[in-house]
Amino acid sequence: MNHLVPIDDGNWRLPNHAHVVVYDREPRDGGLLTIYDCGAAQKPPKAQLLGTLESVDASAEVESTPTGQVVTLHESATLTETDSKQFRIR
Repeated sequence: MNHLVPIDDGNWRLPNHAHVVVYDREPRDGGLLTIYDCGAAQKPPKAQLLGTLESVDASAEVESTPTGQVVTLHESATLTETDSKQFRIR
């Protein structure tokens, strides 16, 4: 499921205040990124992508959790697939 606005091949627009929940699993299994328009919106996720989050280069709050990370953006950003199942927010 990916309902993000595409910019071009492998790049998607993330809205201001997007909320990205990253579930890190075993290295061989990869991870799961669940993307919400806003953490307070109480709507279903905008996208779920299999993979790992390589880095966050945008203005954001990054909180470590026992299962991965929660990233709350402070500005609009771009989600880029850098490698097969690896993503970067910039």
